[in-house]
Amino acid sequence: MTQETENLIELRTVVRGEVALPGDDGFDERSTPWNIAVDQRPIAVVDAADAEDVAALVAFAARNGLPIIVQPGGHGATGAATGAIVLRTSHLTTLSVNAFDGIARVGAGISAGALQEAAAAAGFTALAGSSPIVNVVALALGGGLSWFGRKYGWVADSIRALEVVTPQGEHRRVTEESDADLFWALRGGGGHAAVVTLVELQLHEAAQFAGGRIMWSGEHTAAVVDAFASLTSDAPDELTIWLEILSFPGAPPFVALDVAYLGSNTELRELLRLDALPAPLRDGVRDMPLADIGTIADEPTDPSPGITQVELLRTLDSDVREALASASPAPAMIVQVRPLGGAFAAPSNTPLGALTEPYLISLFSSPRDEDAAAAIQESHARLVAQLPVTGRKVPTFLQGGDSLGNVYDGEALERLRRIVEQRDPQVLIRTEHAL
Repeated sequence: MTQETENLIELRTVVRGEVALPGDDGFDERSTPWNIAVDQRPIAVVDAADAEDVAALVAFAARNGLPIIVQPGGHGATGAATGAIVLRTSHLTTLSVNAFDGIARVGAGISAGALQEAAAAAGFTALAGSSPIVNVVALALGGGLSWFGRKYGWVADSIRALEVVTPQGEHRRVTEESDADLFWALRGGGGHAAVVTLVELQLHEAAQFAGGRIMWSGEHTAAVVDAFASLTSDAPDELTIWLEILSFPGAPPFVALDVAYLGSNTELRELLRLDALPAPLRDGVRDMPLADIGTIADEPTDPSPGITQVELLRTLDSDVREALASASPAPAMIVQVRPLGGAFAAPSNTPLGALTEPYLISLFSSPRDEDAAAAIQESHARLVAQLPVTGRKVPTFLQGGDSLGNVYDGEALERLRRIVEQRDPQVLIRTEHAL
């Protein structure tokens, strides 16, 4: 038995949460990330009982020179967990909303759907993204793009305070006043330099909400793409429309507009201006509870294999629209285009800065096997080669092999590196993308 193995066995006596080690029943399942196509081989998986358990784990890891990587649900995994202790945070379920000031206290085990439900019950909205199962803290630490980002900016911009465990095992509450450098680094910096156990987020008042999906058959893709470009060129910041080009195995192609609006359905219909389009196959846009916003994009909620490529676009001119409309989506299952602008383009006191590109495009496909995976990557590359991409990446959607040099500008990246080197010189807290 190696010294590392002996130390890991000791881990069962150090923390009160569940510890899974290689060879244990169910270890392979517990160590697999949400994207099951990602191969990661951690040396242990710990589901901490609470914040004190996190501190105990960090102290143990520091004593034994073992890196930790935080994976609340395994979204965004790149394989960087190999050789590290994976920390799960499903038991850190603090969730409260102050109805007076709209501040939510959100533990590191809370999903976006759970936060949105609590916020809506108090008359507020969080900056909800496309999926209700994504972890809120992980989303915020990675910047976070939401339905309401055009109105309110990055999810990271809404962080007012964080509760963390430092690499030295110290519990701290971090604010801009108490530690400006660490506060800046954690809000959109990807989770380096501390394990975050809770965030305090500013929610936003939302008296009314309307949204849903409008879907057409694939033969109308060109017309819908043109309508999307026209609508998003001057849409108010309260309105977000996502274009979806959908091609699923065994089904005909479809094209859809996913819509979210901070206002009534009556107002939304006046803004949409879709009378020139053919009658849709389905129109699900309606006044709806904010708690149901996670149903609009209809994203899968069960783990599955996936290949994703996300790029930022300089324009959505006629050449781009033609490429989108004429490109055969297979084997790409979902081609999604999101408008940015609005508050995203404003200055941000985070490592992220302003996001000035007007559109984001995401390609997602699910491979059946290695041959299919290779075909998917070639298909993605062919479409992207026709598009005016800027090369900048958004941390929320980073994939394995992406560089942080394409996320942050040079000055922000250097500041982030200096802070991390000062706070965690041994790189005890590993992330999916190293600095």
